[in-house]
Amino acid sequence: MTIDIQFVKMKTSESMVDYTSKKLQRLAKKYEWVIRADVFFKQENDPTEKGQICEMELSLPGPKIFAASNEKNYEMAVKETISDLEKQLKKRKAKFTNQNISS
Repeated sequence: MTIDIQFVKMKTSESMVDYTSKKLQRLAKKYEWVIRADVFFKQENDPTEKGQICEMELSLPGPKIFAASNEKNYEMAVKETISDLEKQLKKRKAKFTNQNISS
């Protein structure tokens, strides 16, 4: 899987790149048919003390899947976003296996 991480209007953080890459590589081992991951980190002024945004888009056979989260820190945002993506990947995998069985 190819991973592209971008920091939108903020400084690049090598520790966040490493953390996110490790999490995505673990996901890629589980779901080998994921082709590419595009990750965007953004910061927003938010009165609810959140505002650390992580958006991820995965390219795979069929439609792309997308998830985003807005948390107090980027680590929490990455965890939440990957959790959402994993739920979507499980559904997609179930569709793949159902189609293969019926073929």
